[in-house]
Amino acid sequence: MIEENLRIVSEKIEKACLRSGRKSEEVTLIAVSKTYPLETIESAYQSGLRVFGESKIQEAETKILDFKEKVSWHLIGHLQTNKAKKAVKFFELIHSVDNFKLAKELDKFSKDLNKKTKILLQVNVSEEQTKSGVSVVNLENFAEEVSQLNFLQVCGLMTIGKNTENTKEIRKCFVTLRKELERLNSKGIFREKLTELSMGMSGDFEFAIEEGATLVRIGTMIFGNRNYNF
Repeated sequence: MIEENLRIVSEKIEKACLRSGRKSEEVTLIAVSKTYPLETIESAYQSGLRVFGESKIQEAETKILDFKEKVSWHLIGHLQTNKAKKAVKFFELIHSVDNFKLAKELDKFSKDLNKKTKILLQVNVSEEQTKSGVSVVNLENFAEEVSQLNFLQVCGLMTIGKNTENTKEIRKCFVTLRKELERLNSKGIFREKLTELSMGMSGDFEFAIEEGATLVRIGTMIFGNRNYNF
């Protein structure tokens, strides 16, 4: 099942890239493996997947320690400050940095491990109260603060599209995030240019790709319905 689902998703990614004049290599597929057991991840690896997204530190830690193959693990879920140490230890990229207190903790533990931790700044473009993320209005100030931390490498921005059937509203979220990345780059806030836009999930990733996504987070379209009792 996973292999066939992956083929369908990959075709959709390629077509979305073609429609927007992009190369499919510009988009990284993150297989969102949260709530799925280790056996499912092993099957996904055999099907060719190499980047996995997890949301909860406790669940992810067990999988990462038990999974023996070399893959890239991304933290895509809300991160509590008291879990920052483990996040730095286990993840290659943290998508969900949305406040300066958390950023400082990640920086502190990164210094302890003598590593640069790659992060994305999460932006609540849709302004929905149920979603995490810094507001667009406060993004520049937040970016300025984070830019002063020495052991974090800000690679780009992340958002979750608006929860609506209105495709124009969904697309608008992705356009806004892309423009905010361009704006931060134009101001030269970070020493290195921001290149990553993490946006788009199973229901809207094609729109996200057409608007510039470089990282798409897809779970159910690859793995099927989740068992939240796992």
